[in-house]
Amino acid sequence: MPNTREPLLHPVPILSLRPTQMTVGMREVKEKRKRWRAHKSKRKQAELLGQHMIPVVLGPDQRHYVVDHHHLARALHDEGVKDVLVTVIADLTMVDMKAFWGVLDHRRWAYPYDAKGERRHFKDIPKSVTGLKDDPFRSLAGEIRRAGGYAKDTTPFSEFLWADLFRSRLSTKEVEADFAKALEKALAIAKSKDAIYLPGWCGPASDD
Repeated sequence: MPNTREPLLHPVPILSLRPTQMTVGMREVKEKRKRWRAHKSKRKQAELLGQHMIPVVLGPDQRHYVVDHHHLARALHDEGVKDVLVTVIADLTMVDMKAFWGVLDHRRWAYPYDAKGERRHFKDIPKSVTGLKDDPFRSLAGEIRRAGGYAKDTTPFSEFLWADLFRSRLSTKEVEADFAKALEKALAIAKSKDAIYLPGWCGPASDD
């Protein structure tokens, strides 16, 4: 099946987009909101929307299922943006609805894990970006990548894999009480040999 990205030049309502994951890092959403507000002119904002189209899969119910940029979609909605441009990366309208989520899962286009890192039923995935819950460890993983703790990688949902590592070593209370301190600890974890199996690992080559 071809997966050529075909931009739809007509806008799609953000609230009609269907998430394929359960959580986002709300710190990251807030950061994206700040960056959006920095572009005060309508022209600049329109340019930004044109440069950051939301990749989606077209489902058998003719809905658009978001496979990336959940944080951006949520941030734009929270900033009052009604519509976005989408890029259809696959047309799955011929797939039976009962099989659809299994196909997404197999293609690594879905991530049905909650804020505790536990797998849930596909029906628990929210129907709108407004239903995405906060996972503080996803925020931590995003900040660690920006700090150079690991490299950006094309592996689907790679930040969530990193989030799960940090979740196993730090408590939610630690992250929420003192994010800066948690960031310091997480950076050391990211550079350790314990993280060598994760996508984008760029820790020290040796212990010398």
